Amino acid sequence: MPIKTLEDKLKAEGNPVRMMYNAQTGRYQFPVQAEFTHWAEEQRAWRESVALMDQSFHMTDLYIQGPDTIRLLESLAVNSFKGFGRNKAKQIVCCNDDGYLIGDAIVFGLEDDAVNIVGRPVLPNWIQYHAETGDWDVTVTRDERKLDNPDAPRLTYRYEIQGPRALDLLNAVNEGGPLTTKFFNMGEITIAGCTARTLSHGMGGAQGLELWGPFAEGPRVKAALVAAGAAYGLRLVGSRAYAAAAAESGWVPSPLPAIYSGASTKAYREWLAANSFEAVSTIGGSFVSDIVEDYYLTPWDLDYGRVVKFDHEFIGRAALEKMAAGPHRRKVTLVWDADDVAGLFRGLLDAEGLAPKIMEMPASHYAAYPYDMVIKDGHQVGVSITPAYSANERAWISLAIVEPGLAETGTELAVVWGEPDGGSRKPSVERHRQVSVKATVYPWPIHEASRLTYRKQD
Repeated sequence: MPIKTLEDKLKAEGNPVRMMYNAQTGRYQFPVQAEFTHWAEEQRAWRESVALMDQSFHMTDLYIQGPDTIRLLESLAVNSFKGFGRNKAKQIVCCNDDGYLIGDAIVFGLEDDAVNIVGRPVLPNWIQYHAETGDWDVTVTRDERKLDNPDAPRLTYRYEIQGPRALDLLNAVNEGGPLTTKFFNMGEITIAGCTARTLSHGMGGAQGLELWGPFAEGPRVKAALVAAGAAYGLRLVGSRAYAAAAAESGWVPSPLPAIYSGASTKAYREWLAANSFEAVSTIGGSFVSDIVEDYYLTPWDLDYGRVVKFDHEFIGRAALEKMAAGPHRRKVTLVWDADDVAGLFRGLLDAEGLAPKIMEMPASHYAAYPYDMVIKDGHQVGVSITPAYSANERAWISLAIVEPGLAETGTELAVVWGEPDGGSRKPSVERHRQVSVKATVYPWPIHEASRLTYRKQD
């Protein structure tokens, strides 16, 4: 029987976890230059000066237009779309019928009846499926990430300009009207004669803008930003530094989509191709279960419970209403113990036996879905995701989802680093031994200014 769909592949493999745990692909790819200067200085730029991150290639863009655009999104999103339209943007969070996360992405309101959904392929795929199989008066245009269609030019470039001097630089190059800086509102900027649309948000505790326009204009716009940016300490950010940004910002980019089991998503699995992102992506880490549902997350696990609104009908509403009262696990930052991390690196020089799993710097996740065990007194109490070294914090950190009673700042836990039995068959995994690393709970984002000011920008 030919294997054409994800459902075919799952039937042939027998177990979705084992299929993904030994998949031959590695971490999520960011197809830009690895470093432009040094990754540590590139990290520091979004805290100390200004950083330019080229996001033109690693995300899927899904354009939806038509009279039913907002009604379609409302039917899928746990969050409300009241008042949404042109020049508004928001995060969209979607669940399956059982209330477990499919994923999240950013929705840009291009017009009152037209949006662009930007993110990893998971949510664009889910929304496209419902747009095409439901009774919706919409048209769908897909702009594939570079990895999925390397020979096709992208429709738009996308640059992130962030850091305490970001607005100084942007105002210096702007040839148009005043910049829109109210949080998650959209506006325009004109650079080198090219008009781009903008989204206002910030990282590193300062305001910044995301800007995009026709792909052919991207090099001209970037050249103008780089030329003017020399006066503001601009650094281009390569893929090494960029891959570590999520841990600092407190965003979990990689929840396993809750689509691999259950009757309600079977038709979707039959729609997804056998070479789709969902069919070839990898699970990695010390947490291993043969039950795929053990990897599924709820909106509350990622602090999205605050955006769940029961003011509209959507997939998963009934299940989420039952979950709402809790208790709920909590998202935290873990700061890994410096002595234990030093001991891990010292173990790489041991002459006997297997060395610990190598922690690549600055981002040490090696699968699309990194799940490491968090333990307390010998018992698993959560999972750790996206481990990375932050030059800004001078620490190894990760995001974690832990039992509610263990989420207070200062709580001491431990992360099991490395896979069992010497490692999986993934090519990105060398033979190694597991080690336990003590870790302390901190809030997210770990940077206080980012934590206190992110949604207060105006």
